[in-house]
Amino acid sequence: STGKVPYPSRGPEELPRQQEASRAQILDKATEYIQYMRRKNHTHQQDIDDLKRQNALLEQQVRALEKARASAQLQASYPADNSLYTNPKGSAISAFDGGSDSSSDSEPDEPQNRKKLRMEAS
Repeated sequence: STGKVPYPSRGPEELPRQQEASRAQILDKATEYIQYMRRKNHTHQQDIDDLKRQNALLEQQVRALEKARASAQLQASYPADNSLYTNPKGSAISAFDGGSDSSSDSEPDEPQNRKKLRMEAS
């Protein structure tokens, strides 16, 4: 043995061409894979963007439902009985007159109206 690495049976001139061909094949495969991964990443990014939009819509719906629930709870906390908003004569109570109507004989009734309203409200 002379210490040299033997060439394949095709002869020494064939080896560089085989190496070039295998390099070209490797580069082709690498290019294909890079393109495939770019398409895959693009698809994943589209999915992420879609999920972000869906998430934003769901968050809006949650906020709207929370507002509706708070509004319903607020309405439920008010009495449905309108008698609390009228004086004994059936007139609507104004926030400005303390429950008295416009007739002159209602001033003596005013403390009674307020007392009655407090009792009914509790």
